[in-house]
Amino acid sequence: MSALARGLGGAPPSNSSRSRVPPEAGKSAKGPHGVNMVGSRADSFGEPQMTIDVDEVDAARAREYALLSALLVRAPDAAVLGKLSRLQGDATPLGVAHVALAEAASQATVASVEREFFDLFIGMGRGELMPYGSYYLTGFLNERPLARLRDDLGKFGIERVEKNVEPEDHAATLCEIMSGLADGRFGTPPGADQQIFEKHVAPWMGRFFTDLERAESARFYRAVGTIGRLLVDIETEAFAISRERD
Repeated sequence: MSALARGLGGAPPSNSSRSRVPPEAGKSAKGPHGVNMVGSRADSFGEPQMTIDVDEVDAARAREYALLSALLVRAPDAAVLGKLSRLQGDATPLGVAHVALAEAASQATVASVEREFFDLFIGMGRGELMPYGSYYLTGFLNERPLARLRDDLGKFGIERVEKNVEPEDHAATLCEIMSGLADGRFGTPPGADQQIFEKHVAPWMGRFFTDLERAESARFYRAVGTIGRLLVDIETEAFAISRERD
């Protein structure tokens, strides 16, 4: 996780340090918890807009989710591909997946990854994959899973910014929401990340990332799918252990 932070230009956080937060990842206004406006950005590796104290593990989780969000909202440009190509890893499954993403980024071109993104998620009529919770859970878009997600987010004062045309159950938007919940910048009460994950991420997103790994059009995005699948597995196990301890 620290290698990922270094590769994207941020220093590994610690309990006593300040974490880098992607610019414009969230904006606050008055509300029960502060109305947090969520809008995914692919250029979220720049200078920090705000700083908060955050646990090292939670900061690492937030960075993983932010990485996935950035790569799922639009195809990476040359600058992002360059940063990704310098990622390092270790012998853990997630570390190996980071190395695989770095290799994929070093071999990709902007044109090739843009075409891949189009084939996977847009297509002529529709892409190979539909990265929406409602679709995975019901077979249709904008169904009850989206309404339930919006209801739960509303309880925490979180809503989508107008410029984000994708609904909250899009994988990119939901990963950004999880990033903000993990590092605390949305000001939600303890356990909010677990609640949203178990109700709205775990039921479908692992399958989506597995499908992304296996997609016919996936080359660069195959490594993205692996990181996403592993992160969902890690989060599922960690939250299960947390429940047992409680």
